Amino acid sequence: MNNMNYVDGFVAAVPTANREIYRQHAEKAAVIFKEYGAVSVVECWGDDVPEGKLTSFPMAVKCQPDETVVFSWVTWPSRQTRDEAWKKVMEDPRMQPDANPMPFDGKRLIYGGFEMIAEA
Repeated sequence: MNNMNYVDGFVAAVPTANREIYRQHAEKAAVIFKEYGAVSVVECWGDDVPEGKLTSFPMAVKCQPDETVVFSWVTWPSRQTRDEAWKKVMEDPRMQPDANPMPFDGKRLIYGGFEMIAEA
């Protein structure tokens, strides 16, 4: 049995002018994730994110010149906790677009769930 945590990872392109709006959006969402069992929520604003030749974070999210790549992750105690929490998160009125609109193009958000296999 794997006793390690489960992680949701996210990469998005956010209009650089929306940095503070994005931070506020992320803080509101983090409260909700933690209410439903997240261990931690980390939001990172791109600072040194090079453009690649074949692949890169900017290419993956079709980052435009007036946008910045953000990299985020949510740590959960288990996949089961995460799966149950996401159902609740998506139904939570505080996460609806009218209550907490995404300050970026959600169609270019990439995400996935990851089983931790090592941690130092």
